Amino acid sequence: MRIMGIDYGDARTGVAISDLLCSIVGSAQVVPSRNTDKAVADIVRLARENQVGEIAVGLPRNMDGTEGPRAELCRAFADRLREETGLTVVMWDERRTTVEAHNILSQHNYHGKKRKDTVDAVAASLILEGYLAYRKR
Repeated sequence: MRIMGIDYGDARTGVAISDLLCSIVGSAQVVPSRNTDKAVADIVRLARENQVGEIAVGLPRNMDGTEGPRAELCRAFADRLREETGLTVVMWDERRTTVEAHNILSQHNYHGKKRKDTVDAVAASLILEGYLAYRKR
């Protein structure tokens, strides 16, 4: 079984998938998400193709731990994935993952369009890494 990490966004959604041992991130990519139905279908397909058994969706919280409108959208997206896949879908605190993703990309000289096309996949990887570390404990 593999675990999938999701960084849901309005335009792009980052998707990261663990290795078979659920110990490290094995792959990451971005799917377009302006059309929610298509994004859900793409993620469902990826989950099936990669034998995913569980999904961790990033939950954007404010720094004080409260949730805003974006968190509601992510919860609704997670509910759709739960319905479509029949898998366990957990919400994972994603505070600062996008900031961290931008820092990582800056350190590796990713700028402009190259960064824009990659940042969501890196954020999904960070969400998945955090969730995998939690599961190990």
